Order: sequence, then structure tokens, then C-alpha cells
Amino acid sequence: MDVRAEIVRLELAETFVISRESADWADVVHVTIGHDGHVGRGEAAPIERYSESAESALAFVSEYGELVGDDPFALEEIGARLASVHGEQAAKSALDAAVHDLQGKLLGTSVNSLLGLPRVGPPTSWTVWLGDPDDMARRAEAAAPRFRRLKLKLGGGDGLDVERVRAVRGVTDLPLTVDVNEWWSLDEALEACDELAALGVEYVEQPLREGDPGGAELRRRSRAPIYVDEDCHTLADVVTCAEIAHGINIKLAKSGGIREAIRMTHAARALGLGVMLGCMVESGLGIAAGCAVAPLCDHVDLDGNLLLARDPAPGPMFVDGVQVASEGLGLGCG
Repeated sequence: MDVRAEIVRLELAETFVISRESADWADVVHVTIGHDGHVGRGEAAPIERYSESAESALAFVSEYGELVGDDPFALEEIGARLASVHGEQAAKSALDAAVHDLQGKLLGTSVNSLLGLPRVGPPTSWTVWLGDPDDMARRAEAAAPRFRRLKLKLGGGDGLDVERVRAVRGVTDLPLTVDVNEWWSLDEALEACDELAALGVEYVEQPLREGDPGGAELRRRSRAPIYVDEDCHTLADVVTCAEIAHGINIKLAKSGGIREAIRMTHAARALGLGVMLGCMVESGLGIAAGCAVAPLCDHVDLDGNLLLARDPAPGPMFVDGVQVASEGLGLGCG
């Protein structure tokens, strides 16, 4: 199989702000795999938090892309070969997505059909990025007519995080979740989670730093369910996450692709954990891979392509608050 890759810059419609950083654009890597007259495509959305970049993802595909081999249906073998090389999960995810896309095109069907899953999953949340309480309330109110759920970015470090949620709750009765991006201490989390539960927040995502020793205590004492993101990467992490959380956030860019993400959902179910599917800033190509897993999940946060000024690889359709997988072949992005 012929493997190629290039960096693609995604321009955001507005500056995106979380506790760690702000951004006006994101670089992703588009991967193509040619085989038997067909081309499979996938996207890598590297996560800087894990020391990955578009350049490192591109270098990985250039050096290790040959590990996909010659059989696009040998998913177990392909996954094992890629997993044998440490790191660069986003690049592995792009290769995995491209192989799935290629399979669909070779067989004349969609990836969702290949997996035996419907095209429609739960509604996606819309991310209200970090700002002062009044600003977040204004943006939440503006977004509410288009979406059925909202996710609020917290971690302002100014003691106003609960006020941010209270301000948003004052302008909408949509279901709310919050994402703290590792910004609270255990004491801050214990105090805030009780107040957020009273405001009807469905769950609090990653309130503590990855690996924080207070995780088990917070899980035991918090009135609001705790979901972990930075603490949960691959299948090997799921058992440990059951000790510190009520649910996990799966991202293909962390797991290494669709196949590993599906394994994680089943393991989480066996342990009684809720399952959320997240994303990075991604084009429709990246979101399309997420749509293949979304029907297995309780909560979906696949709004990365909706943040863009222009989507260079559209595919999924946004219908009544839901990212609906394309009816096209493979991932349906061309």
C-alpha cells in the first residue's frame, strides 16, 4: 500500500480558549493510503499536551507508514505493528482511519456499516470556551438554538468557575457539562463539584491533574460524576480510571484509532463506567472517524469541525444537534 501524508492548517472561526492555552488555528495531518485503485484517507489531530505536533505526526507517518503492510483487512496485525512503536497516537489514529476508509471503498459500503453500527449517535455538545461569566453566558445563549447540549470550559484560576456555570444556567436550560482541563486542586474540586451538582451539571471532566493522588477521594466524595480525559488514553488505562472516575473520555487522537476506541468502550461498559467521545479541532475527516464510534457512547463532543472558518474535508452532516455519519463510501469524505 502506498502511504502519503501532508500538513493541513485549519483556521478557526473565532479564537478558542481553554485553561492551558488559546488558539486561532490548528495544524492536522492528512494521510492517504492507496491500494488496488482506491484511496483511504484519515486525519491526525496531534495533542500538544502529550508532546505531539503536526511535524512529529508527519515524521511518524513518513518513517512508519509502511507498517500498515499490504493487506488493508489485517486490522489486528496493523494495529499491533503500529502499537509496537512508542507514542504518536494521533498519527496512528490517522493511519487506522485511512485503513477503515479504504476498506469501505474496496467493499462499496460505509465504515459504520462495516462496524455494524448506525449512522446516528447521541447529540454532540457545543463547547463554550473559557471567558468571564457574562461573556460565556452570551455565547451559550447564542449557541443554544442550534445545539441540544453545551460543554463549558472552566479553569480560569480566578475563583469564578462556579459563577461561569451559574451565569450560563441563567440563560439556558440545556444539559450542561464542564471541562476543567486539569486545573483544580482536590479541595477546589470538592467544593466546586458540590455546587455544580446543585446547578444540574451532568458531569465534571478532568478536574484534577493527570495522575493526581486525590482522584479516588474525589470520586468517592463528589456529588457530581467525574469523567477523566487526560488520565485515559488507551485500553490499558480503563481499569485504573474506574478507581478515580465515573466515566471516561475517549478521543481517537489519544487511543490510536477506531479499533482501540471500540475496545475501550466495551471495557468501560464491563466496569460500569460511562463513556464520552471527544475530539480536538478537526476537519470533517477527523470527525467522520469519530462518528464511527459515537453510537457506542453515552455522550458525544464532536464539534471540532463546527469551530472552523472553512472545512477542507467535509463529510458528516450536522442535523438537529447530531453529527450524522455520511452515507458515502468509507468515511464519506471523498
